[in-house]
Amino acid sequence: MALAPGETSDTFIREVDENLRRDQAEAVFKRYGSWIIAAAVLLLVAVGGLLFWRSQQAQQAAANSEQFSSILTEVGEGKTSDDIARKLDVLAADSNGSMSGAARLTRAALALQKSDRATAITQYRTLMDDGDVPQTVRDTASIRLTQLEFDSLQPQQVIDRLAPLAVKDSAWYGSAGELTALAMIKANRRREAASLLTGIAADKNVPPSLRARAEQLAAGLSIPAAPAAAR
Repeated sequence: MALAPGETSDTFIREVDENLRRDQAEAVFKRYGSWIIAAAVLLLVAVGGLLFWRSQQAQQAAANSEQFSSILTEVGEGKTSDDIARKLDVLAADSNGSMSGAARLTRAALALQKSDRATAITQYRTLMDDGDVPQTVRDTASIRLTQLEFDSLQPQQVIDRLAPLAVKDSAWYGSAGELTALAMIKANRRREAASLLTGIAADKNVPPSLRARAEQLAAGLSIPAAPAAAR
């Protein structure tokens, strides 16, 4: 094929290549065009659905937060009626994650105020084993449940349950450590209990009241802890 005046071989090859690519693209579109369009529509629908779902979730979370705040206000005013308990149950069912956990922890606390230990224990036990709530909520439930069940549990059951929390890098070191030490005392493992209590008394991250109590308990075992006041 002769070249047009002023046309180089490179220009000619590029034009041929572009025409070939265009012809191939048209052939592909003719063959798969409907599938390409359908895939694009599905992608748009999926993205739109995701954005809508996130918007709905945000609105629901805001509504749940307002409802929980309102319930806490009622509790602060001394209202501990069955109506509040029902509201908390509904909120726990309609929400998830930390909000559901907070509602259920509050429900358990209200049950204890009414001396309803059975309901509180049920709430704490189900929370402790619920993988859908944050670990902090599960840990809180574990501590509260152990406090309620302490007298009915074998010492080793307490020690095993609280083992992940009765360590220095845990936010629950003071509370879990104290319960663990008391279980060790019941099991006649006094030296281990004293060592744990001494560690609690010396840890500045533990609340002062817990540190002082740990010091007193260790002193009662005739194995002195470092004075909390000196720290």
